[in-house]
Amino acid sequence: MRTTLTIDSHVLAEFKRRSAETHQTLSRLIEDALREHLSRGRDAAATKPGEFPIVGGHGLAPGIDLSNSSGLAEYLYGPDPGDG
Repeated sequence: MRTTLTIDSHVLAEFKRRSAETHQTLSRLIEDALREHLSRGRDAAATKPGEFPIVGGHGLAPGIDLSNSSGLAEYLYGPDPGDG
């Protein structure tokens, strides 16, 4: 499909330079750039952070260290039966 666009001369010059370097048509490069731009918009929309409910509480329980996965597992699930 043909269309007419007004493109900044500096942007067009950069696309023409890349076209010559990569041996791709100017149309192909611009079309790929537009596809990439649209894809990034969809990806960003799909990865918006979810909302977590806020519930009552007073922070971490005493003695909990979130960087210690085994200690956290023990707090949540009890002692590992294989440990004793």
